[in-house]
This record gives sequence, structure tokens and C-alpha cells, in this order.
Amino acid sequence: MNPGDSRAQRSDVPARAGDAVSGRSGDLWELVFSRDNLLAALRRVEANRGAPGADGTRTDGLRSWLLGHWAGVREQLDAGTYRPQPVRQVMIPKPDGGQRKLGVPAVLDRLVQQAIAQVLVPVFDPGFVPVSYGFRPKKSAHDAVRVARTVVGQGYRWVIEVDLDAFFDRVNHDALMARVARKVKDKRLLGLIRRYLEAGIMADGVKRPTEEGTPQGSPLSPLLSNIMLDDFDQLMWSRGHRFVRYADDIRVFVKSRRAAERVLNQCTKTLEQDLKLKVNREKSKISPASGATLLGYGFYYSASGVKLRVAPKALKRAKARIKQLTSRKWSISMGERINLLNRFVRGWMGYFRLTDTPKILSDLDKWFRRRMRQIRWKEWKKPRTRVANLRKLGISPRKAWEWGMTSKAYWRTAGSPILQRALPNEYWETLGLVFLHDAWRRYRTT
Repeated sequence: MNPGDSRAQRSDVPARAGDAVSGRSGDLWELVFSRDNLLAALRRVEANRGAPGADGTRTDGLRSWLLGHWAGVREQLDAGTYRPQPVRQVMIPKPDGGQRKLGVPAVLDRLVQQAIAQVLVPVFDPGFVPVSYGFRPKKSAHDAVRVARTVVGQGYRWVIEVDLDAFFDRVNHDALMARVARKVKDKRLLGLIRRYLEAGIMADGVKRPTEEGTPQGSPLSPLLSNIMLDDFDQLMWSRGHRFVRYADDIRVFVKSRRAAERVLNQCTKTLEQDLKLKVNREKSKISPASGATLLGYGFYYSASGVKLRVAPKALKRAKARIKQLTSRKWSISMGERINLLNRFVRGWMGYFRLTDTPKILSDLDKWFRRRMRQIRWKEWKKPRTRVANLRKLGISPRKAWEWGMTSKAYWRTAGSPILQRALPNEYWETLGLVFLHDAWRRYRTT
């Protein structure tokens, strides 16, 4: 492998992966470590960047490191003596206040795992059920939400939410490898995947063994999670259930509460007895569709059919983030603040562009603009500066003096008619600030 070669990946590498399943035992191995596949994996790892793993090597140093070391690594891989490094564990905050474990593999292991994933996705993905949407080519969270909306509109108005307790930490290695081996006959490749599962965790400088689980954050983890849950999907699909799954987010739609209770018991039995997973019975629940959520979206009924809204928790998190970015105690320039706000608003609205509740966005924007006026008012600081700036913005001398000299608090002043007139929507538009409703409208018209 020459990491300096920038040629595009050969398009026939993934296509040939499916044919290799029934061929010689080494076919998949050679596809994984073919020059074109490795170069494509390297480009993906470099593009994804990410933090360094346990060895401290960064993605921007991987290409040069490979020039002098890849031959030795490949020799170890072929001989079966290569040992992946333990995954560096980091804890990231969850929206509910808890923490989620995230694994950060070494960049070399990210390269090898990415190369494996690129070859195995064409092997397994065609056999997955159509309503599995997580981490699959040409499928997205939006697809899952749209299908759920359609199913609710067809009269399946009771929703079963199945919560898997720490799914990525509880995957049984033997059960998972048995499912991988159904389509992968290459023993070297199976052995390498097993070694990645058992590579261990590096937490606070101490290595711990991993007897179960597949760390979130590794390139192979999404595919392995879909392989693990495919038996559940196939059973639900064969029984004609209306459901969607996105990674470990499972929603099943039925027409009555009694049916929901029966199906929830079936789901729990399959997941726990057959797949050796654990269902969180406290968080798993049955709800009317109007009270259910999926991937941050909720449902509501209108005269024209079932519509989508932003789930209350997602809306609350968005408001908390805007509040953080518009804190008047945070001393940064207005230009830098607007850049950070625009990045958040565009990203958040890009995901929630399916929502059918523009009024909620407009109401949130009113609060958002008031917080921006509050910041500007504090920036002006001195009463005489405020008077001068109000006059420049078209406020009469008398009113400018009255409000410039006011002792009213920031929030009250920011909501006053005078400051709304001095700092209207157009003022913020000239500064380039993007508001939620405007971003939503642009997404809906493109």
C-alpha cells in the first residue's frame, strides 16, 4: 500500500465482496487489504479526523507513519499475530444528565476497521430488512421518521418503545460472532474481528478486558450492531409487524393497547433469550402516537393527516444551547458569537427540517432575538453611549435619552418597544444572524 497514491477507490471492490462469501476462504481477506480498499479507508479516516487513541497518534500523522510501517503491520495481519490496541474510553454527557461511554480506537485500528467495514457492508446490508435505518447506505433518520408518520396515519396509533439497556456495552461476543460467521467464512477475518471485540478498554491509564460489548465510536461498531439485531428485525418483519429501527432505537406500531402489551412481551423475549441482550423495563413503554417520540420527533394529528413536531425534550435542549451561546456574561465579539449561533441553528434546523410547526419556531425566535438585544444593550455599557446609539438607530432624542438613562434590568429593557424598534429583525439580518424559522423555511423550499 502506498499512502501517497490519491487515485479513487476502484468501484468493483465492494461489488466483489458479495461474490467472495461463497468463494475461497481468503477472498474477503484479500479484498479488505487490497490497495484500493485501504486507500479509500485511509481517506475516510483522515476526513473523519477524531481524537487520538491510546497511543496518542493523530489522524494527520497516519499517512506518513504508514509509509515506514505498513509492510510490518500487513505481515502481522497475515500471520494472525497482530494485536489491536485497547480502545481509549471517554465519557460524553447525555441529554438526560447521564454519561455515555465512547470508545476511541488508535488511528491504525480505525484504518483496519474501516477497511473491514467497507467490504462487509455489501455482504450484509442487502439482507437487512427495509425498515432498519441506522448506519446504512442511502438510509437516514429522516427516512425512519417519515415511515413512522405514514404508519401512524394508517391507523397504527399505539407505539411500543423498546429500550435496550446499554446495548453497545452488553453485546455478547459469541452470539455476535456466530451471526457474522453465517456469511463470512474467512477464518482470518473472523479472528481479526474477534480480536477487535476483545481488545480491551483503556480508562484512566488502566487497561481493562472486554468480555462483552462493542465500543461506540469504532468504524465497525455500527455494522456489528445491525448484524446483532438483524435476527430481531427478521422475526418482526416475518410476522408482519409495522416497526422501524435506528441502531438501538426500536419503535413498533400497533392498533390497540392490548396488542401493544402482547408485542412488547414478544420483543422482550426475543431480545433477552435469543440475543442475550437486556431490555430496560422501566424505560420501555407503550404510548398513544400523540405522546410517542422517535429520534427527536413527535407526532400530532391535524385535519390533513398526521404531522411531525419537535419532541419536547429536543426543543428544551435546543433552547438550553441557545441560552448558553447568548449568555451576556460570555465576553466574545458579536461576530464570533453569531458564527457559533449560525452553526448551531443551521445544523439543528437541518435535522429538524421535517417539523410541521413553524409557529413554535417563530415563538422561539422571539425569545432568541430578545436575548440578542440584551447582549447588545450590555455591550453599549454607559448611558451616554446608549443614548448615542439609540439616536443613530432612528430613535427620537427624547426617547433615546429616556431609555439610555433607564435603570431597568437588561431583560426588561431588551423586551421594550424602543429596543425592538432600534434593533429589529432587519438589523440582525444585516449582521448575518440566522434564525430558526428562516432556516426552516429555506430547508423546506430547497
